[in-house]
Amino acid sequence: MRSRFLAGLFTLALVAAFAVPAAAAPDDWVAPPQKLPHVQHGNPKHNLDFLFGALKVAPDDVTAKAIEGRIWALWSATRSDTTTLLMSRVQTAIEAKDLDLAVKLLDGIIKIKPKYVEAWNRRATIYYMKKDYGHALADIREVLRREPRHFGALSGLGLIMQDIGDDRQALEVYRRALAVYPRLQRIPDLVKTLKEKVEGRDI
Repeated sequence: MRSRFLAGLFTLALVAAFAVPAAAAPDDWVAPPQKLPHVQHGNPKHNLDFLFGALKVAPDDVTAKAIEGRIWALWSATRSDTTTLLMSRVQTAIEAKDLDLAVKLLDGIIKIKPKYVEAWNRRATIYYMKKDYGHALADIREVLRREPRHFGALSGLGLIMQDIGDDRQALEVYRRALAVYPRLQRIPDLVKTLKEKVEGRDI
């Protein structure tokens, strides 16, 4: 069911994709913090399972953000000096607004380390900034295939659905993101707005 759902979204976005000038990523795009906390290496899956469990029951926003940071740190950990160096160059290229170079660098990372989820997610973000929705959604599919709980990719998918005018699908995706991360910032407001638009106001 989930694979058919994502495949449908992918087809829809490809049909709706169009070329417009590149733009900065919006405030609603969920991205890793500038400074990630240090995390001990162990079994990444075990650590992530524990953190996602804690994220669902976080008692307040401060606690949730701390857990979120640790999740991003595990997602971003490369365990490869070469990949770490290339990812730093990707960030430099993004800051210099050289998005084409950033994509080329990420192409190289994905080629040598296709299981590295954050390379796919970062490239999806850049494609979104370039308004290349077809490629952005293709990369989001790769992220979610490897990590279905990736709230950053889910929020990005929701933004694309909104941009192409599919508010119903956007609402469904945002709800999936909140099921993973109930205290995800800004997304509850989008859900409230879309719920009223798609389903109408509660009587």
